[in-house]
Amino acid sequence: MFGDNWTFKQDGRRPHIHRKTQDWYRTHLPCFIDKDHWSPNSPDLNPLDYSIWDKFAGAINWDLMTSKTALINELARSVKKIRSEVIFESCAS
Repeated sequence: MFGDNWTFKQDGRRPHIHRKTQDWYRTHLPCFIDKDHWSPNSPDLNPLDYSIWDKFAGAINWDLMTSKTALINELARSVKKIRSEVIFESCAS
């Protein structure tokens, strides 16, 4: 969907900076910037936290959250609703 020319940057939430999570990212993501090499509190460096999150959160049917499986299914369904143009425009801004 996004091609090969991109970098995954995660936020500083505790589950995302855990050693095992960071190890998984290093193994599975070709251009991962780890927690020690990226500023955790810079909105200028993380446009997805603001523009994309609003679209994602708005697409979720919160009434369907009755179990972990329902949560996972609804998140997967909702993320597919975000148009790729919205993501590209956010990253270019």
